[in-house]
Amino acid sequence: MNSLLLLTSIKCIIGASIFFVWVIRYENIKKEFEEYAYPDWLRDFVGILKFIFFLFIVAPHMELNILGYLGIAVLMGAAFLTHLKVKNAFHKALPSLSLLSLSISALYLFLVH
Repeated sequence: MNSLLLLTSIKCIIGASIFFVWVIRYENIKKEFEEYAYPDWLRDFVGILKFIFFLFIVAPHMELNILGYLGIAVLMGAAFLTHLKVKNAFHKALPSLSLLSLSISALYLFLVH
């Protein structure tokens, strides 16, 4: 598989994941942020940032692409650390770790392509 096809596949997975979690399963996100005692405004801000960063990933400008991959990586790193902080079972932290890995992998593929 060539790197451009792999990069495109990763972009699709990132976009689909963000859509699924923040649109289809939004009630679950609301519960999680309540459990972690995070304010509603932070939940909404994180959701907006995720969609903005994804738009950056698919934008036709290299600088925006890099910012988008880095932004998703930072948000997913923070999510993973939150799961560790509240001592969630590893399976609950796995999606954030997976998206963190995918965004870093995509950034690498993007930069070497």
